[in-house]
Amino acid sequence: MKEFKSFMKGVNFGGYLSQCEAYTKEHYDSFITEEDFARVVEMGFDHIRLPIDYEVIMDEDLNFSESGFSYIDFTIENCKKNGLNMVLDLHRTPGFSFDPFHNEKGLFDSKELQDHFYDIWDELAKRYAKYSDMLAFELLNEVTDPRYMDTWNNMAERCVAMIRRYSEDIKILIGGYNNNSVEAVEAITPPFDDNIVYNFHFYEPLVFTHQGAPWIATMDTEFRCPFEMTYADYERYSSKYLNQAYSDFTKYDMNCKIDEKYFEDLIRSAVDVANKRNVALYCGEYGVIDRADKAEAEKWFKLFDATMDKYKIGHAVWSYRRMDFGLVD
Repeated sequence: MKEFKSFMKGVNFGGYLSQCEAYTKEHYDSFITEEDFARVVEMGFDHIRLPIDYEVIMDEDLNFSESGFSYIDFTIENCKKNGLNMVLDLHRTPGFSFDPFHNEKGLFDSKELQDHFYDIWDELAKRYAKYSDMLAFELLNEVTDPRYMDTWNNMAERCVAMIRRYSEDIKILIGGYNNNSVEAVEAITPPFDDNIVYNFHFYEPLVFTHQGAPWIATMDTEFRCPFEMTYADYERYSSKYLNQAYSDFTKYDMNCKIDEKYFEDLIRSAVDVANKRNVALYCGEYGVIDRADKAEAEKWFKLFDATMDKYKIGHAVWSYRRMDFGLVD
């Protein structure tokens, strides 16, 4: 398995140019400032993952807006000043959002919407592929339904070929279905070249990392739990507060407490695929909701980080500020 060098410990700038409270100049100018980049370095990170929504760089008629690109320019400039690398992640594109709240559908069934996707990446590559020494591209955040995977693999292949007209060596990240789930890594098409990185996200056990999350319909917003519970407790609370089974806890000794074996079991299939295909792995999002007890969250982070470091998997925590997961708030 390859190593995604210089992208080993990162932080997301979620909420800045994606999932914005408001898509306005006032928001962009205040949410992230030059001082934040120095703070990121002080916190020990080596890169920033920058999610962007198409609304930032396009107007209502889906024409490119120069003012929106200036904030990407600003982020790249300040990353370079502070010795940070950066992942540029297209979080939302016309006709697609990972979040059902936006009710945006149709990308995988519409040539017109797919053409907008290709146009966005052609423009991004034209402007930013020259920064391949510190920048990587992430084609799309969190494909949802597994039935889209074949179409998505074909779209990714075409998009990679297009980007390669501007840079042969810039790293390109590709994720799978079920919101970049770790088990979907195997469904990602074999790497098109030596500079492809497989991407997954990790928030397991979800009932711990999302305890009290109001956007989960079946979750009690007052629910709180420690990290070091038995597998029996995890099974019981997950069945009660989650609307689907995200993990199978019953295969473990139900009287034992959760430990590093749980994390290693979940990523094993992805590691095996990466080893077999000789491709780098990257975890673009992971984290614990800010409603959790801080000491309990720290236990989760230490165990997860140790697992990523053991397998030399680069990772970026969600998220730097606010977004229900903010580190600095």
